[in-house]
Parts: sequence; structure tokens; C-alpha cells
Amino acid sequence: MATLESIELATLDSIEEKDELATLTSSLHQSNMAEYDLTSKLGPFLDRHLVFPLMEFLSVKGIYDEADLQRAKLELLSTTNMVDFASDIHGTLYPDQPVPAELPERRSRVVSELKRLQAETEPIFKIFSDSDVQKQLQTSRDHRTLMQYLVDNHDFSPDMLDTLYSFAKFQYECGNYTGASDYLYLHRGLVPVSDKNFLNGLWGKLASEILTQNWEHALEDLNRLKEFIESNLTTSPLQALQQRTWLIHWSLFVFFNHGKGRELIIEMFLYQQPYLNAIQTMCPHVLRYLATAVVINKNSRRAAMKDLVRVIQQESYTYKDPITEFLAHLYVDFDFDAAQEKLQQCATVLENDFFLVACQNDFIENARLMIFELFCRIHQCISINMLAEKLNMSPKEAERWIVNLIRQAKLDAKIDSQQGHVVMGTQAVSPYQQLIEKTKTLSFRTQMLSINVEKKASARYGEGPSWAVSS
Repeated sequence: MATLESIELATLDSIEEKDELATLTSSLHQSNMAEYDLTSKLGPFLDRHLVFPLMEFLSVKGIYDEADLQRAKLELLSTTNMVDFASDIHGTLYPDQPVPAELPERRSRVVSELKRLQAETEPIFKIFSDSDVQKQLQTSRDHRTLMQYLVDNHDFSPDMLDTLYSFAKFQYECGNYTGASDYLYLHRGLVPVSDKNFLNGLWGKLASEILTQNWEHALEDLNRLKEFIESNLTTSPLQALQQRTWLIHWSLFVFFNHGKGRELIIEMFLYQQPYLNAIQTMCPHVLRYLATAVVINKNSRRAAMKDLVRVIQQESYTYKDPITEFLAHLYVDFDFDAAQEKLQQCATVLENDFFLVACQNDFIENARLMIFELFCRIHQCISINMLAEKLNMSPKEAERWIVNLIRQAKLDAKIDSQQGHVVMGTQAVSPYQQLIEKTKTLSFRTQMLSINVEKKASARYGEGPSWAVSS
């Protein structure tokens, strides 16, 4: 039976490594801005290579002491093949000390291994460079047919697949993510799902696409890996839970960089029950990212907000931060003063979060809109000065903002500039509109239920996909 620790490529090699990554940032000398930094919580579920972008971001923001960050990077590099990078960091940290003897020795071993793998893979790449093979790769949809064609016509042997995988893993550890992605693409097209390295290759391909910022391919690989995890019935419930937790964390890179990510993250994290269960059980800190996605998504915010607030309430005893507290104050307590105070803190949290920094302006703008809309539902006549205070704006900025909002949203409201008031018209919601709002998510939930029933039926009466990884 496969164990999660045995998934070598682009996953943590052992439970001890997870603990090590979790303590790397927790031991750093912190500034005040580090109070809500989640790097130490995210790290245990990310590959070492995926942690580097987070480290670089922390370095730019100055959240932690730079020397501590450099030492953490050096520790992350200790089990990779990026020896030159490690030497550069060592030279920055200790300019008066010579490079440790182990680094040149490691470099020699890496170069020697690279030459060996290049020699072993040369016949493989020669085969794949053939024009007929290229055409076969593009047209073939069945790995068995393709494999048989290569064996019959090009003296291809099955053990070459393991060599190709080893070379891809080596390239990944050297930091050549583009090469690793290309080799893993070939490997995936030739091996069955039961191959010992099939799942490893899926994780490695996703990591490579993330690190090369190829978000379209990364989303495809994310969906492919998700489908494999959900359809694989040979894993135990605990293994499936852990794999979903890893996928949730890795998906953050994709969802906050892909054009459709802000909608897809809501669909996956909030409305697909296995992943919502994983968040509530293993990583409630991910609610920060789900909450942000709901706030900035104007299309589905109203339908998703009620479900999100319910989850935030359920998990408030295990995790809370200014973003989740802002929503709780606004939609549970209806405490506008507390919500306005938390909104100011949200700006700091967003500015210093690797995944959310690009969402800061959208979040603040939509959060103000949410406060205004809720305030208008409760009050018919609103003081602009008081509203400006709630929105953390000057009275002139607030009046201008409200005027633009009334025009764009076509609200039934008027501004009395002499009195400094906003007068709301009556906006009774028709029963027809109420019915539409309440049934918006039924179609999606019914579709997901149908898919799950089909999966269980096919697993019961047919042969489900299986995989095995040597432990």
C-alpha cells in the first residue's frame, strides 16, 4: 500500500521535513506585521521549491529579519541539487567565511549524476525527436497503443520510463522546472495509472507548471490530479484527507493567478464537501483565502456569503483573523464599528500575504460596498459623515463614492447635500427574486451529487483506477 511519504517528486520526503518546514518561519525574528503571517502554517503542506517564492516575498516585505530568512532558505536548499544557489546564500550570510567543503563536493556529485542521466536518456530523446513519433504522440489517446508502437518500431523498452522519470525528478531538484515539466508530460502519456511513479509525476508536473507560472497548464494539471485523488479507491480515508489538504494549498498558487481562479476556488473550497471537510479538519487557516475570494467575486458573492459565514462561525474557535472577523462582525453581529475597525486591519493583512497582495484594492472596494449595502438595508436615512467614518473615508471621498455607486448600481437613493444625508427608497424584493436567490446553488449541488453517485456506482460494478507507490 502506498504511503504519503513515498510520493517523492514535488512532495515532502518525510513527516520530519514537514515539521522542519513548519518551524523554519516560526523561529524567525518577527516584526509586528508577522502576527497574521501564515507561512509557517502553509509550509508543511508545500514542497520545498514552492516555499521559495513565499520566502522571497517575506524578504521584500521585511516582515522577518533578513539574516534569519537567508538561513531558512539555506536550510530549504539542503536536500536539493541547487548547490550554486546555496553557495551564493552562504556567501551573503557569511562573507568572511569560506564555503563549506560539503558544497563543492555536493556540486561534483550533482554534475556527475547529471552526466550519467544525460547519457542514459540520450537514446530516449533521440526516439522522441523522430517526426513519426511526434505525430504518434499528438494523435494517440491510449498509452498502451503508443507504448506498443514505440516498442515495435523504435526498440523502446519499459525500463526507459523509469529513467525518464528519474531524469525529470533530477531536473526538478536542480531548478530546471521547464525541463522537468516537459519530461513529466512525456512520462504521463506513456505509463498507466497503476505505474509506481504515475501519482508522483502528477504532483511534479503541477509543481513545475506553478514554478514556471504557466497557469493554464497548471489548472489542467490541478484538475487532473484532483480527479485522480477522488477516483482512486485504493487509498485510505486518512491518505485521501492528507492528499486533499496538500492539493488545497498547492491550488492557492493557481487560483490567485488564473483568470477564472476566483470563481473556481469558491466552487472547490466551499461547495465540494470533501475539500470543505479537509479545510475544517486540517487547515482552517485557508478560510482567509476563501473569504477573500467570496468578497472580491461580485457574481457569486450574495449566494456564497451565507454559506461562508456559517463555516466561519463554525470554525471561529480554531481560526480567526481580521478578514474572517470582518465578515463575522458585519453579517453575524451587525456591528458596523467593529467591522470598520477590522477592515483597516484587513488592508495590512492583504498587503503582507503572498497570495492576496494583488487583491488588496478589490477587497477594500468590495468590502466598503458590502458595508454600504447592509447599512442601507437597515436604515432609510443615512448621514454621509457617519457613513464616511464606517467606510474609513473622508466625507468628500464618501459622497463621491456613493454618487458613483448609485449611478453604476442604479440604486433607488438620493443624496441631500444640504443636510449631508443619503435617503434610500423602498426596495421590496419580489417573491420571484427571493426564489431565484435561494435556488441559485441548487443546480451546482445537484450536479456534484450526480457525479459522486456515478463515481461510486462505477467503482462498485467496474474496475476502478489503482496506483501503487513503493514505500
